[in-house]
Amino acid sequence: MNRAFALFFIFLPFGAFADCSPDFVDIKGDWGQARFQVEIADDAAERGQGLMHRETMPRFSGMLFVYPDPQELAFWMQNTLIPLDMIFMAPDGQVLKVHENAIPHDRTPIPSGPGVSLVLEINGGMAKSLGIAAGSVMRHPILNQSNALWPC
Repeated sequence: MNRAFALFFIFLPFGAFADCSPDFVDIKGDWGQARFQVEIADDAAERGQGLMHRETMPRFSGMLFVYPDPQELAFWMQNTLIPLDMIFMAPDGQVLKVHENAIPHDRTPIPSGPGVSLVLEINGGMAKSLGIAAGSVMRHPILNQSNALWPC
């Protein structure tokens, strides 16, 4: 994707994206809005594998980790070859914390803080470049739509 198209894509008005899709996560905040094509990791085996052993990941792609109950989580980067941003979210889709540029192969635990049931991993540096921070909100059909801050 060339840079001019990427900038146009990122800063569309809030209503500019199509309806929710299981293949995409939308995030918005006072910085604008972005859409990521995602793989879903919603069972123990998929969450355990995550993005390990991948040499690249396309821009505006990622993995959405889904947990059945809010909890405090810890991620690490063992066997992960690319730097990642980890976006920790509450069950209602609110971003609680962003960990930027997790270091490939690092075994140091990266804590989520309490109340997390969703984690979006994207290419390292993207959260900062877009402005994604605590207080941003996510939209995806996997959320309980009756309490989602940004329902489908």
